[in-house]
Amino acid sequence: MKTVVLLSQKGGTGKSTIATHLAVCAERDGKKVALFDLDPQASSYKWSQRRKAEQPAVVSAAAAELANLLVQAKKQGADLILVDTAGHADASSLHALHHADLVLIPCRPSAADLDAIEDTIELASRAKPSKSAVVLNAAPTRGQLSEQARVAIEERIQVAPVVLGQRSAYASAWIDGRSVEEYEVNGKAAEEIRKLYQWMMKY
Repeated sequence: MKTVVLLSQKGGTGKSTIATHLAVCAERDGKKVALFDLDPQASSYKWSQRRKAEQPAVVSAAAAELANLLVQAKKQGADLILVDTAGHADASSLHALHHADLVLIPCRPSAADLDAIEDTIELASRAKPSKSAVVLNAAPTRGQLSEQARVAIEERIQVAPVVLGQRSAYASAWIDGRSVEEYEVNGKAAEEIRKLYQWMMKY
């Protein structure tokens, strides 16, 4: 069982959006997957309540419940667990990191986000021996901004090779609890999520 924690100490990076799209991608790939939402805002859980399909399972939980949830998930044969943490430094984020096999750090390629990511990288470094990587999200589909951000970030931490673009499909799909694959299976957003998922599972 692989446990992937999505971490960001800045709000608005797309953490919950990425978590839910990856969860559906895993489910469509035949994996047994669950998403544990530790964020008090419960964005991932609210997304699941708008969703017509029962899968993937999304559980809103407190940090103290995570260890027990992971034990239960492993007993039930789960292949992948995604953990959506709060968008600010708190005990739940640090608690989740102790269970992580991989930490994904969403970051928009903007000056404000690049400035803020240092705190998240520092927090991720406290995790148990695990891998961490930044996922560039909501990136302009033209220009050099994403590549410039990649170069700057890679001085500190691994950057995922898949960049998620600024595409309306991500927001449109989320309105009624769908993923981009369900919204537009052959669209560019769906292709990006599939590539990110495939990389994540191998990394």
